[in-house]
Amino acid sequence: MFDTMTVTKAGGALCGSLLVFLLGNWAASALYATNAGGHGGEVHQAYVIDTGAGEEAAPAEEGPDFATLFAEADAAAGEKVFAKCKACHKVDGANATGPHLDGVVDRNKGSVDGFGYSDAMKSHASEQWTAENLNAFLTNPKAYIPGNKMSFAGLPKPQDRANLIKYLSTLGG
Repeated sequence: MFDTMTVTKAGGALCGSLLVFLLGNWAASALYATNAGGHGGEVHQAYVIDTGAGEEAAPAEEGPDFATLFAEADAAAGEKVFAKCKACHKVDGANATGPHLDGVVDRNKGSVDGFGYSDAMKSHASEQWTAENLNAFLTNPKAYIPGNKMSFAGLPKPQDRANLIKYLSTLGG
């Protein structure tokens, strides 16, 4: 089946294919050179987009304070925001990955029986979850109580936080 002529043809085809790819690479490099080497020196950009990186940023306009947002908050909208919390928290009195949240407003921190809180959360057990404390915690849980177990990054929108806290305040304990 394999005689000398077949092996010679296969070797020639392999060498010919390699030669075609090498010549193709050389031609493409010559036609589509991306560096300025050999083509007259410095390359200048055709246009510049001003991003304002050199200017000082104006301070962000602050919205209403949390007390105002909380007074105008909508518990029904907060229930929709709670959908982000449902993966770890329940509101039926049963613990899940996180402690149950019914009655959380004005409850002591780290005080749900049967839930294994982190040492960081236990160290705040004498404090209560007021609406303002919950707002600060929900902004960035890891920054508010460093070392707590909650892996949630936080809610960036103040209105979402106010609505969620208003919803949680309607739940009994």
